[in-house]
Amino acid sequence: MTQETAGFAALGLHPNVLAAIAAVGYEEPSPIQAQSIPVILEGHDMIGQAQTGTGKTAAFALPMLSQIEPSRRVPQVLVLVPTRELALQVATAFETYSKQMPGVGVIAVYGGAPMGPQLKALRQGAQVVVATPGRLCDHLRRDENLLSTVKSLVLDEADEMLKLGFMDDLEVIFEAMPSSRQSVLFSATLPASIRSIAERHLKEPKHVRIAAKTQTVARIEQVHLMVHADQKPASILRLLEVEQFDALIGFVRTKQATLDIAELLERQGYRAAALNGDMPQAQRERVIESLKDGSLDIVIATDVAARGLDVARITHVLNVDMPYDPESYVHRIGRTGRAGREGRALLLVTPRERRMLQVIERVTGQKVGEVRLPDAETVLEARLNRLATGLQPLLANAVASRGAVRDELCRRLGTDMDTLAAVLLAKLTEGKALDLESVRREQPLTPAAPRERSDRYERSERGDRPERGDRPERSGAPRTMAPPSEGKARCRTALGARDGVQAKNLLGAILNEGGLSREAIGRIQIRETFSLIELPEENLDRLLTKLKDTRVAGKALRLRRYRED
Repeated sequence: MTQETAGFAALGLHPNVLAAIAAVGYEEPSPIQAQSIPVILEGHDMIGQAQTGTGKTAAFALPMLSQIEPSRRVPQVLVLVPTRELALQVATAFETYSKQMPGVGVIAVYGGAPMGPQLKALRQGAQVVVATPGRLCDHLRRDENLLSTVKSLVLDEADEMLKLGFMDDLEVIFEAMPSSRQSVLFSATLPASIRSIAERHLKEPKHVRIAAKTQTVARIEQVHLMVHADQKPASILRLLEVEQFDALIGFVRTKQATLDIAELLERQGYRAAALNGDMPQAQRERVIESLKDGSLDIVIATDVAARGLDVARITHVLNVDMPYDPESYVHRIGRTGRAGREGRALLLVTPRERRMLQVIERVTGQKVGEVRLPDAETVLEARLNRLATGLQPLLANAVASRGAVRDELCRRLGTDMDTLAAVLLAKLTEGKALDLESVRREQPLTPAAPRERSDRYERSERGDRPERGDRPERSGAPRTMAPPSEGKARCRTALGARDGVQAKNLLGAILNEGGLSREAIGRIQIRETFSLIELPEENLDRLLTKLKDTRVAGKALRLRRYRED
């Protein structure tokens, strides 16, 4: 047993679940986890009153996974959530915690996605079902025995489900499950409607109540940037060009990521190092000492490895990966702003993570403002300022006699003084461009795209009115378009607004039938008579073949590569 998981091990969790906890870097259970896990493992029904972001997903996921029978290929755990975004988030958490449990399957069931792949996953025996009530009722109408094997039920954010009008659907679902099940209800508030559900459907429930106490440091300036997952390395490099930091600590989720990003930064000339739990203690101490004495400027760390790290010269925290909960976020950004100094915390947010950003803002009570990635002009200005700052101290020591050295170098190299100066500048700047056009060629990212996508897809399954930018164009022909995102190819389908197709329908179909991650899909543009979708350039033909029988809104998708000539 590692030191990091000692607190969790004392709760009686399955060894394979403990191994998964160690992999994601959890150190000690949060208050809601410490109180809820023993109650759930003992088989009691429970009412948990806790704000979103207090770690409650792990509070029910860890004990329920510990009780699953992987050999039984039937639904055993049902988690009901109010929105598809939360369904995806909770399902991802279950997948993370079950990585060391061969044979355990997890399925997210929500509206706006084709039912076929969901039915297939259910029939293949996913033991964990995370669902929105409306879509689950659709499945129950096809198979009334679908939930007959469920042993554990969780109502997550029960108050939000009732606000969205799911009461009737919940009653249908309750009736479809065995009365002998264990039921756990989590809610931020306990209005009369929630208490009524508990009285009718929970058996002598235990009560756990946790007050959110998370506070952030007012002296820390907090901002976020919307990026796609595959844009993170380039985004990091661009940010470091313009941020004026003394020392910086970057946080990632995995030990491998600490090594990968630290190596990337070293190749770019930064004094950077990794810090993770696999490193010997002596080596970790050397890294921290080097950061303190100025031998290092950047450390890329996991949450566990950085616990207790106190280096006064850290001016910036860069959250490369979204933390798992707001408490981890507060611990992270608390590494800066020390000794009365001001600090700056930057957070990279992918479109799927917008909900967690909102949770962080709600729990901490502070707005995390949005900024854009710096453009080419800003990067060039930063490079010139940095070069001038570095050269300024040398001017006082310049002596005329060095002109003889300059002349001798020109003679030996067979060049003139202007060319020699250009060569020396290139060497001094490690080859980084100092002209605008060259810098522009280094800037392939389109920072506005992530915001457009996040607005488009982060909505509840009941549907909201689309933003102005999401409404279909009236013209049948596309206007002048920006080139596809890096590594993406633009594809076309004849389905458009007149067919009743929305971006969320196309996204759900491609995610389910194509087996892609959300980050692999670029912009989706709905026109009146057709739609354009950005898909990965790599293995595109194979993907299009895989999607050839896919149907959306009852019609064939028939995607093909879009020719823009």
